[in-house]
Amino acid sequence: MGGAEIFTKEVATRWVKAGHQVTLFAAAYPDGKSEEIVDGVRIVRSGGRFSVYLKAKKFYAKQFRDEGFDIIIDEINTRPFFVHKFADNKEKVFALIHQLAREYWFYETSFPISYLGYYFFEDRWLRSYVEVPTVTVSNSTKQDLASLGIKSVFLVPEGLNFKPLTQVPNKSKNPVIVYVGRLKRSKRPDHAIKAFKIVKQKIPNAELWILGEGPCMKDLAKIAGEGVEFFGGLSNIERRNLIKKSWLLVNPSIREGWGLNVIEAAALGTPCVGYDVSGLRDSVKNEVTGLLIENGNLDAFAKEIIHVLENDLLRCALSENALKYSQEFSWDKTAEQFMKIMEHLINE
Repeated sequence: MGGAEIFTKEVATRWVKAGHQVTLFAAAYPDGKSEEIVDGVRIVRSGGRFSVYLKAKKFYAKQFRDEGFDIIIDEINTRPFFVHKFADNKEKVFALIHQLAREYWFYETSFPISYLGYYFFEDRWLRSYVEVPTVTVSNSTKQDLASLGIKSVFLVPEGLNFKPLTQVPNKSKNPVIVYVGRLKRSKRPDHAIKAFKIVKQKIPNAELWILGEGPCMKDLAKIAGEGVEFFGGLSNIERRNLIKKSWLLVNPSIREGWGLNVIEAAALGTPCVGYDVSGLRDSVKNEVTGLLIENGNLDAFAKEIIHVLENDLLRCALSENALKYSQEFSWDKTAEQFMKIMEHLINE
């Protein structure tokens, strides 16, 4: 699951525990049940990657309208559901968006969709939400939404589904850099490998651990040299054990909604070096819990990785600060703040 999916799961299950009834409408998938209860959350599935939007409208007209929902949350992942245009039974509609796609269009879609998405579709879609109360997870996205004229944007924090360590743990003997995330173009895992090749020239015993899987795996394996190890998909425990041993997390993504892997690593005593882009400039406190580098500057990226690996005082300070910072986050707090926002607006 990506950050948005984790957010949805963690918040929804906590609302159920607090006594609310929660229904999640999502796309269907092979062998998936059309309806089931998971951790108290009722999940209804229909449609595919593109048809799910039309199916949502049809389900509302056929079934959901009569179920008496108080709130409908339109969770936007690039394309919205436009719930505010068809929900007509006095429900309060909110939007939830983690990040704008922006550069993702050019990394994850082909021409002419990429061009149309970047210059036409996204802004046009989101501007219809000007009057819809909108929740997001970072100041970066809040500013993006405000620039589109959306009037009411509320910020809630991301969370953690495990307790941060009480102290920075012992690290691996050799300097280990870790990449955590999907292996797809927009996450730029190739930058992690290319920067590591520069690091390797200066620190021969350095290692790069790549945790995750995705469509770029084969291409990345072709350019990976000595010291790079691919671990593929891992369980939460396996992933955290490897991050805990690492000296440094790298995140070269083109943008993030927030960067859950940054806070997860921080909770394990591992600071981050990433590009200065939307989302990462929120989850990484520059020169406190990690370092932010000019977007796309591979030489500077590698230089700062080397700087952290070679400077024990700096690395220890960043690790301590990151661990302390991570203690501010919990899904309990996220779910509670989100609900308070909605309750306040409903009762206005």
